[in-house]
Amino acid sequence: MVKLKGKTVFISGASRGIGKAIALRAAVDGANVVIAAKTVEAHAKLPGTIYTTAEEVEANGGHALAVPMDVRHEEQIAAAVEKTVGTFGGIDILVNNASAISLTGTLETSMKRFDLMYAVNVRGAYACTQACIPHLRRAQNPHVLNLAPPLNLNPHWFKDHVAYSISKYGMSMCVLGMAEEFREDGIAVNALWPRTVIHTAALAMLGERVKPENCRRPEMVADAAYRIVTRDSRTCTGNFFIDEKLLAEEGVTDIRRYAVDPQARLMPDLFVD
Repeated sequence: MVKLKGKTVFISGASRGIGKAIALRAAVDGANVVIAAKTVEAHAKLPGTIYTTAEEVEANGGHALAVPMDVRHEEQIAAAVEKTVGTFGGIDILVNNASAISLTGTLETSMKRFDLMYAVNVRGAYACTQACIPHLRRAQNPHVLNLAPPLNLNPHWFKDHVAYSISKYGMSMCVLGMAEEFREDGIAVNALWPRTVIHTAALAMLGERVKPENCRRPEMVADAAYRIVTRDSRTCTGNFFIDEKLLAEEGVTDIRRYAVDPQARLMPDLFVD
């Protein structure tokens, strides 16, 4: 069954990494995919732009709309949402994927860096959801999916990078509250997080602590995301999914294919005990 055919999927930070993988998975079904991100020109160190991703979405069978958008600016979000609705007629699914990371301690984290993480991770997800809710209310099976971790209050996950942790947990708390706030509207709000580190451009921010061969590919998170947003929104909300566990529950037994190197040891991701 082609579950997302004709559905409009709005994805923040979709020019590369996990966001791009989710976009390409939705495209296979013939979905309308909105690539909303900052990168409009090729970067010297980071691959992909909103336009190159749009080309790949079209090649995969989807209908693409590339929209320049910085989640730190609500006027840009509003403009992107307006253009989406004007082009495709509505929004069915919002994926809050855009994120900023700095795994630094309290004394090493400048307030500029703190503000960036908080503005992109918490405020950005909140603002995108706020802008999309009026349109999601009119959708048949509306979903909001935050790329955010389970609410694990083990001090271990705070002590080395308090600023980053509270910014990502802020996204998780949005899931906790908004799932209840919009339950009667039939809008699902869920979180998804990888069991292991995913090989994306964000690895560069981790220095030498994680090598690519110890990671899985973004397609694993994309396949898990697909299974969430194609579920009944009225019965699947307020969950904190882990990709590996979700896929196992869905009967996906061959997950070795997602590994960058199937022979190498995988590195567990943050926030998962």
